[in-house]
Amino acid sequence: MTSTGVIDPPATPPLRQTGRLIAWVAVVGSLATLSYANRLSGAEAPDDVLYLWSTAIGALIQYAIMFGLILAIARGLDRRLLALTLPERRWRAAALAAASFTAIIAMSAILSRFLDAGDEQGLVPKSWDSSRAAPFIANAVVVVLVAPFVEELLYRGLGYGLLTQFMLPLPAILITGLAFGLGHGLVLGLPVLAFFGITLAWLRWQAGSVYPGMIVHGTFNGLALLVVVLR
Repeated sequence: MTSTGVIDPPATPPLRQTGRLIAWVAVVGSLATLSYANRLSGAEAPDDVLYLWSTAIGALIQYAIMFGLILAIARGLDRRLLALTLPERRWRAAALAAASFTAIIAMSAILSRFLDAGDEQGLVPKSWDSSRAAPFIANAVVVVLVAPFVEELLYRGLGYGLLTQFMLPLPAILITGLAFGLGHGLVLGLPVLAFFGITLAWLRWQAGSVYPGMIVHGTFNGLALLVVVLR
């Protein structure tokens, strides 16, 4: 009741978008199923996939479809649901991003001694071929810019935003992290990718934005490609 004696209307319960959550689960479940089906089919990818124009074109088509599904489920570019807003405390967000990046690098270094996700995925070439720099650069743009943007929107933006309508942040972080790992269709590399996804989901929670995660994601991918060039 207010000071004027007027009874306040009942508080509006948190919006729970069940249909959108089901659609998101269907999308990420389909991605994981297709990824593992391709992995278990026994088809071997060429060693120089990032030196092929077809790789960049195929990836752009795939990410365009994923982005279209994100927009369809979110019913447009819903900045609040997708967390497409700048962090309120930018210096804190930058520090958290740096800590997240350091944790990912450290855990990747530790787990790679036992589980080599990069080798299993087969994307990063073993050596630099300057004669095919153009398609490599095209693929690098996809890997460093397009992939982090779309994947962060799908998992840490849309997925986290929908899941936290039904549960606390911690289980939402774990679910989106595992879904991200499964979406890559790896077996030995699953712990590395799941940790990667969980860390970025935690960063999204703490920063209240997907932008820091996009930067960390893109920087990590770029570093992996830079090692190839320098090597």
